[in-house]
Amino acid sequence: MGAGDIVAEMVAFPVNGGTTPGYLARPAANGRFPAVVVIQEWWGLVPHIKDVAERFARAGYVALAPDLYHGQAAAEPDEARKLAMSLEIPRALQEIRAAARYLADMPQVAGKGVGVIGWCMGGRLAWQTAVSPGDAPVGAVVAFYGRPPTEAEAIAQITVPVLGIFAEHDHGIPLEAVETVRNLLGQQGKTYEIHVYPGTQHAFFNDTRPHIYNAEAATDAWEKTLAWFGRYLS
Repeated sequence: MGAGDIVAEMVAFPVNGGTTPGYLARPAANGRFPAVVVIQEWWGLVPHIKDVAERFARAGYVALAPDLYHGQAAAEPDEARKLAMSLEIPRALQEIRAAARYLADMPQVAGKGVGVIGWCMGGRLAWQTAVSPGDAPVGAVVAFYGRPPTEAEAIAQITVPVLGIFAEHDHGIPLEAVETVRNLLGQQGKTYEIHVYPGTQHAFFNDTRPHIYNAEAATDAWEKTLAWFGRYLS
């Protein structure tokens, strides 16, 4: 077994008397590690999201990607849009919080809290989790081009460090919204960083979509993500 070896498998974790499927990846080595919940894009629990969970495992994290569509996934935008629109947000947030609790209870997990990260639809859910963590042991949040809250009342409820990653050219998230959340976070004294990557488009982190993937920005954003979680979860 070499450095960076991981174990990855589908699991079922408890949620409100039932279970939700998820993809769990962790270092194969013995020990205790920080943990993150990995929230899917609107495509579902597709190979790209599983790959990101495995990247976290190779970086020394226990990562759980809950399958918020419960077995469904999309390959085309129209199909993904339908799945995203049919998603019950309260249930999705409940499952994200349950995933954080499941990770925190694992014997392989240590740290001051569980990280939550998401992209696109998952980025919005990550913001919403930061606003309403409930009893979940959320320690830090990273949101990739997820629509942020722009109401002062919502920002006031955030009690964990939040890293917001955005694209300059994102038709779904105008830069005015990014500046609004940046200003509100600053005015309310929250722990945060906001980064806008010049010349990038929505979903620039997804390396399975070569027409929008931006390797330089994705690499930098990944480094910032690991630094953020390393700072606030260790």
